Amino acid sequence: MTTERTAPQPQQAPEPSEDPRPRPEPTDGADGNETPQPAAAAAPGETPAPDAPAPAPKDRRALRAVLRWTAVVTVFAALGVGTAYGITRMERTDLPGLATASDGRWDYPELTGAPLPSGSPSPFATENPGLVHHADLRALRVPAPEGATQDPSLLGDDGWLAAKDFLPVLEKKDDRADVGQELVDTGLRHIAARGWTTADGTRTGVYLLQFPTDAMAARVYAELTSFNGPVYAVRGAAETRFDDDFPVAADARNVTRQAYDEVKPYGAQHVRQAYLHAGDVVALVLQSRKGVAAAVPFQQTVALQSRLLN
Repeated sequence: MTTERTAPQPQQAPEPSEDPRPRPEPTDGADGNETPQPAAAAAPGETPAPDAPAPAPKDRRALRAVLRWTAVVTVFAALGVGTAYGITRMERTDLPGLATASDGRWDYPELTGAPLPSGSPSPFATENPGLVHHADLRALRVPAPEGATQDPSLLGDDGWLAAKDFLPVLEKKDDRADVGQELVDTGLRHIAARGWTTADGTRTGVYLLQFPTDAMAARVYAELTSFNGPVYAVRGAAETRFDDDFPVAADARNVTRQAYDEVKPYGAQHVRQAYLHAGDVVALVLQSRKGVAAAVPFQQTVALQSRLLN
């Protein structure tokens, strides 16, 4: 009987103490050993992940939110500026519900252009070399504002005022004679006038003088006006000056304007006046009031009359 001898077993080496540092997770291999694997190549069209860790998703969301709100604030700021600009450009009456103090403007009816005879060109058309207003001159007078009292003395005969009834607006007798002769020499055709008085005592007179051509009207306009003041003084305003405060923005295209204001101390009434030249028409706008004649209604009246002549 053979006795089986057992080979002596080698003693196991003591296990090393556990490293407190975290170990990487084992990788499944064919033999269960941990074998380092090469990094997988990036698929086409993909960007390899950066070595540095990406910002936390929360930080990215916060950044996007900040950018979105910045854009919104910028857009609304731009819209706010545009709205404010639009309001400043609008007329007071274009803003329903906005209570604003009156700036003194009168309430004029809506302007309507005078109809042209069939086949007649407008005054400033290229086929109208004489710049003639073919529309009825009486229809080109600025209407009286709401609540005003019409002056029947300026209506004349069927709306036409005789030259002898226009000349008394001038102060001096010799001036009336000189201007009267000039009107004859330049072939004055018609005078259409209108006048009214408002509740505050402001009196307005508008005179439209029509000539055969623009050249004749330009001659009369040059005879009546200068930069420093009118050549011939009107009644009640012996000394006047060029009205520097009249807004140029109120001037109409194709219309030349000279506005004058009486120099202080005023006479019995404060007088404002303006001459207009538009094609074959010369216009005179007079406004007077005891005390002070307000600038805004005067400027408004001149501007509206200019638009009608244009």
